[in-house]
Amino acid sequence: MDLANVEIFLAVAEKSGITRAARALGRVPSNVTVRVQQLERELGATLFNRDGRKMTLTDEGAAFLTYARRLLALSAEARAALRPAAASGPLRVGAMESTAASRLPDVLTSFRRRWPEVSLQLTMGPTRELARAVLDGALDCALVAQPPADLRRADAALGVDLFGLSARRVFVEEVMIVAPSGHPDIRSAADLEVDMLAALEPGCTYRRIAEHWGRSRHGLRTMELNSYHAMLAIVAAGNVVGVAPRSVLDLIRQPAGTTVHPLASVDTLLVRRRGEPSPAIDAFAEALHGRPAAPVHH
Repeated sequence: MDLANVEIFLAVAEKSGITRAARALGRVPSNVTVRVQQLERELGATLFNRDGRKMTLTDEGAAFLTYARRLLALSAEARAALRPAAASGPLRVGAMESTAASRLPDVLTSFRRRWPEVSLQLTMGPTRELARAVLDGALDCALVAQPPADLRRADAALGVDLFGLSARRVFVEEVMIVAPSGHPDIRSAADLEVDMLAALEPGCTYRRIAEHWGRSRHGLRTMELNSYHAMLAIVAAGNVVGVAPRSVLDLIRQPAGTTVHPLASVDTLLVRRRGEPSPAIDAFAEALHGRPAAPVHH
């Protein structure tokens, strides 16, 4: 069955006439008439009552109408599955500073080469602010650190609930405590011989994990810094420990004599709003992972 004939049948049925259907389809009326006749011969049924210029559906035509719509819808679905919509337009992406520095340069280069029609805008910030921006529609998606369960509950109380977003795991970060030269091995916060923790802004999940871990060290205070370079310099000077992902420590030169101690493994998630399909976000997810990333089941 020629789907073009089915499409013409549907237009004639909706417009109740050959001339109006031909105008809507951009065809000449004689061609529309021939196509309808071809379909009727193929089906062995009269589909229209012809009353002058007006055409109404016969009982057989009314029965076929439902099938015609289903046939055309299924055809469109098949084409979309085989040739998905190309990614294009603006894509507002948020990322933590550590992720942007250590994980994204190569990804963004390959993404731009593969999808030149996408205008990607990158915004950096801590997890809590990025998640709120996605929920509010200020960002299309963001790369954030998944907080432990107790911190997620605290975020939900503030109206920032990662579980309200669709999330895909893309990286696993090893978060480390960085200590000055000569500091003994650190297995728990009780082993700390300093009373200061250097970290980034309050919405940073790595900072919050370290502060939660350090509650058992009485009197441990937090020194807020604006970069990991500054943090490492402060740690190297002594009397302070810092918190940073290993990927950042591998990227920038770690000061001689500082030592690192494992704190936690933290998933980096690509989060987006639920129920809002976007070829551009799908393409970005594939670029991050090298293939479609695995969903996180909450």
